[in-house]
Amino acid sequence: MSHVGYVLGLADDALVAAQRLGEWCSRAPEMEEDIALANIALDQLGVARMLLTYAGELEGAGRTEDDLAYLRSAHEFRNVRLVELDNGDFAVTMAKLLFLSVYQRLLYDRSIGVGDERVAAVAAKARKESAYHVDHSSRWVVRLGDGTEESNERMQAAVDLVWPYTDQLFEVDPDVHALSVAGVIVDPSTLRPAWLAAVDAVLAEATLTRPLDSDSSVVRRGEHTEALAKLLAEMQVLHRAHPGARW
Repeated sequence: MSHVGYVLGLADDALVAAQRLGEWCSRAPEMEEDIALANIALDQLGVARMLLTYAGELEGAGRTEDDLAYLRSAHEFRNVRLVELDNGDFAVTMAKLLFLSVYQRLLYDRSIGVGDERVAAVAAKARKESAYHVDHSSRWVVRLGDGTEESNERMQAAVDLVWPYTDQLFEVDPDVHALSVAGVIVDPSTLRPAWLAAVDAVLAEATLTRPLDSDSSVVRRGEHTEALAKLLAEMQVLHRAHPGARW
């Protein structure tokens, strides 16, 4: 995976996460939560737009952020499978958001000082937003995990379901490792110890058990679940039906 692939991976994580969170509009358990998830989705979309624009410039093929968002097929996306999973119930969404947002917060914090100034600038803007995402998801995981017997069972089931997909957050290929050694970007694999410490603290407060680690070793090479193709079909339908249209 090249430098462009790395930036696309970060962009696609945010873009697909935004699309999934947006599906909760008018469906969240509380009106306040409806607004909160919409705002988090917009935060993710803002990051995705900046990174997609930059990826297009790095690629040098004249593709815009819209081209990259709406005119790529599923196998061209570089997001982790965690973000594309169906929302499931509210507990599944909160588990997904917790695991992703802790990762993003750590990544953005450490990316502020990297050699890639564009990535550093995006990270500087996104770090405060991601800190809120961590706080929001943590509160819900604790509320559900340390709530009733049923809410604890459902929150534990959500954690168990989502956990195997977290390994991919930290997988890197030789190109990314070389860029990180040169100080251009952050090596995601170095984030795992801090990520585990942060997640373990939330799970402990929520009286939840961390699942055993899986042996997954899938890097960002366009391997996805069936859920992504369905998500993209909905997200891209208007743009593909009216190519080049301006609003």
